[in-house]
Amino acid sequence: MGGSAEASLTYGRLKVERDDLGPAGWLTERRPGYGEFGTVSGVAAPGFAAYARVLHPAALDERPVRWETVAAAYARRVGALTDWYEVIGAERFYQNAEDYGLPGVWDEHPAEGPTPAEVAEALIPVLTRHTATPERCWFGLWHGYGRREWHGTPTFSTPERDEILLSGPLADVVSVDAEEPFAELPDLWWPRDRAWCVGGDVDLVSTYVCGSEELIAELLAAPGLEAHRVAAGDRVG
Repeated sequence: MGGSAEASLTYGRLKVERDDLGPAGWLTERRPGYGEFGTVSGVAAPGFAAYARVLHPAALDERPVRWETVAAAYARRVGALTDWYEVIGAERFYQNAEDYGLPGVWDEHPAEGPTPAEVAEALIPVLTRHTATPERCWFGLWHGYGRREWHGTPTFSTPERDEILLSGPLADVVSVDAEEPFAELPDLWWPRDRAWCVGGDVDLVSTYVCGSEELIAELLAAPGLEAHRVAAGDRVG
């Protein structure tokens, strides 16, 4: 799969919407309380009952490792707003050999960017249970990822990025990873009934989910996810 937006109308199995950006209108409205840049609701969406931060796992020999496992090895704990570099006790913008990995615990930092495929696959069944329209969903993809040329494709704006609008079933959000290795998954996901919204960003090692109290409670308890409850106005890393 490849080429330009002019030559292809799909991204994985998701359709690239080039004529009608209306479904993204609710995210672009600048109404009182709209999520500000650098906040949880700015990355995801404002106005929901509850919010969760889903951590992207570190890795050891290409196997996922929970942040709490890494933190325990350093005699630290992970809280809702803990930064990865606080977990490993390193300066964010300065790393040396001692900062990179701990034998037998971790050897790869959490993936920085939108939701990793393995996290997405754990999210999908939970999210599916909390919408009436899992077959009709919308997605936002930052046009700056660079895997394609998007000349002439319209974008919609959020507090964080300008996004290409995609559409398709929720399950197809991971089709990009399957069909185009190393391609990024969309930053934003939401169903037609707007029961929830998932948000990520190129600069983050966490994904943020907003929805009902019931959805967030299930996410926090999901064995395949490492998640913490956060507030809409909390700052992101």
